[in-house]
Amino acid sequence: MTAEWLGYLAATCTTLSFVPQAVKTIRSHDTSGISLWMYLVFTVGIVCWFGYGIHLDSWPMIASNAVTFLLAATILRLKLKYG
Repeated sequence: MTAEWLGYLAATCTTLSFVPQAVKTIRSHDTSGISLWMYLVFTVGIVCWFGYGIHLDSWPMIASNAVTFLLAATILRLKLKYG
């Protein structure tokens, strides 16, 4: 197994682990248990990881952070809208 495949495995695991919570939040619009500041910082961090992935030309990092950003930004938008 090369390091790149390990990156793909790690990216897949971490991104997929985020999906159920994102789906639940998107369906219910219940963001009462979510910290606004945590999601702001988390989303900025995801953007930074995405940029770093581009810098390294690391497709596992680019793809996983693109998907995670879309999910995190959606949850952040719901948090801002519904509190």
